[in-house]
Amino acid sequence: MSLSLLDTTILSNFAHIQRPELIQLVLSDEAATTPTVLAELRRGEALGFVPRVDWRWLPVLALTDEEQTLADEYLTVLEAGEAECLAVAVMRQARFFSDDLAARRLAQGKQVPFSGTIGLLLSLIHHKTLTVTEADRLLATMRQQGYRAPVASLQTYFEESSC
Repeated sequence: MSLSLLDTTILSNFAHIQRPELIQLVLSDEAATTPTVLAELRRGEALGFVPRVDWRWLPVLALTDEEQTLADEYLTVLEAGEAECLAVAVMRQARFFSDDLAARRLAQGKQVPFSGTIGLLLSLIHHKTLTVTEADRLLATMRQQGYRAPVASLQTYFEESSC
C-alpha cells in the first residue's frame, strides 16, 4: 500500500458519523491530508456544518513548490482541497480519496489510483472491522447528513459480485 490523500468530503463524512478512527483502522499510517483540507474541515466545524472529532492522528503534509504549482493548475476544475490532495498524489505516486466526480475524473486521467467513502466502507467490511449491516447504518447516517451516495445499501456490491 502507499500514501493515501484524503479530501474534505471523505473526512467530513466520517466526522458526521463520529467515527474518524475507521479511516485510521483501514488506512493506518498511510492516511494523510493537506493544509487546505484541514482548514476547510475546521471552517465547517466552526460553522456547525461538521461535527468536531479528533483528527490529531492524521498527518497534514506540507506541499512542495512543485506540488503547489500543480495544485494551482487544478484549481481551474477543482476546489482547493481536492486540488492540493490530487497534486500531492500525482507527485508522490499516492492514492487519492475523494467523492468529488471532477476530482475523480482528473485523477483517472492522471492515472492516480482513487477511491472514496464507499470504497473505505467496503474495505472496512472486507477487513471484518464492520459487518455489512453496521456499514449500511453508517452510510444511512452519512446520507442523512447530505452525502449523495451512489447506493442506498452496500449489500448491492456483494449481490453483484456473487452473480
